[in-house]
Amino acid sequence: MKPKRKVALIVVLSLVICLLVGLLPGNAYWLDGYYIYVYVPLQSVRGYLLNYIPFSIGDAVYILGGAYLLYLLSKWARYVYRWNLHRQRLLASVLNAITGVLCVYLWFLVGWGANYYQQPLHATWHLSANKDTLDLKVFDSMLVSRLNQLAPAYKDRTFDEVNTAASKAYSVYTDIQIAPAGLQIKYSYFGYFLDRIAIDGYYNPFTGEGQVSSNIPAFMLPFVVSHEMAHQAGIAAEGDANLLAYAIGTSSVDPVFNYSADLNLWLYVNARLSRRDSVAAQSWEDKLNPLTQRHIAILEERSKLYDNDASRYSGQMYDSYLKMQQQKEGIKSYGNVTANAWQLERLRQKGMAPTKFHIP
Repeated sequence: MKPKRKVALIVVLSLVICLLVGLLPGNAYWLDGYYIYVYVPLQSVRGYLLNYIPFSIGDAVYILGGAYLLYLLSKWARYVYRWNLHRQRLLASVLNAITGVLCVYLWFLVGWGANYYQQPLHATWHLSANKDTLDLKVFDSMLVSRLNQLAPAYKDRTFDEVNTAASKAYSVYTDIQIAPAGLQIKYSYFGYFLDRIAIDGYYNPFTGEGQVSSNIPAFMLPFVVSHEMAHQAGIAAEGDANLLAYAIGTSSVDPVFNYSADLNLWLYVNARLSRRDSVAAQSWEDKLNPLTQRHIAILEERSKLYDNDASRYSGQMYDSYLKMQQQKEGIKSYGNVTANAWQLERLRQKGMAPTKFHIP
């Protein structure tokens, strides 16, 4: 393709991206249309096509993409070194790279990124947005009491059992429109590295696959798998994915899912309480049953894996990415689940909580 045509294609792609980014924010009509007519069928089809493949295609794509990037940079270095001979090739290669980046970003927007502009779940579920109503001490004590009641019935489940149960729970407790094939999680190739940068799982926006580390403790799996399925369901915000995982886990009749949801939420609540009143936080932790205290000890030991610079740098990068995607609080948005889950529990106490949760 001639340089002028390449430049024209770059301009067209840029305009399409700008048009989408300009139309989507705050436009419920366009967002509903995108979700129903684009995302739902796309995610369902991706699930049907990729679930029969036992390994993560998304991980393979990232590996190949990284290898190609290294090849491209080395090629550009050769072109620069022999500038007089290869400047036309360098220009053509740079234009191709820009076109490729724009195509990838356009696919990101169409295949997933538009979900970042959806209305937050607390508004969809009519939960109060006023975080001042959160009573951390009461919430902490409530979760400790429930964990103590659930602990005797807790039993480790296999990954396949959790995967199947979580997918069924979505069909029972939400109005999900995506086919069950679109809600399946795989192990990631990158488990060793994920463990060392404090990531339990991630969603691949290009293939629609959810991945988790194979080293996650069994008691964390139901919540983490449900969280990644929330992303597959079209929930982009991390705090909302946590909220949906908690809502489903605590609605379930399965005590293993109840336990995992309550434990994960307690970790957020107790950490926030500790920053305000460390004595109160420790007193409630001391009241936990022996099983849960052993689970917490496992998590504390596991946290030593990501006490490193790579974890801190990756955290900063992901924080920046989230802020670019309409999540102003960045990584801190994960913790938004505490206030929203508290509002959900208050609705449950009044008998006003939904029996089926709306998505998105």
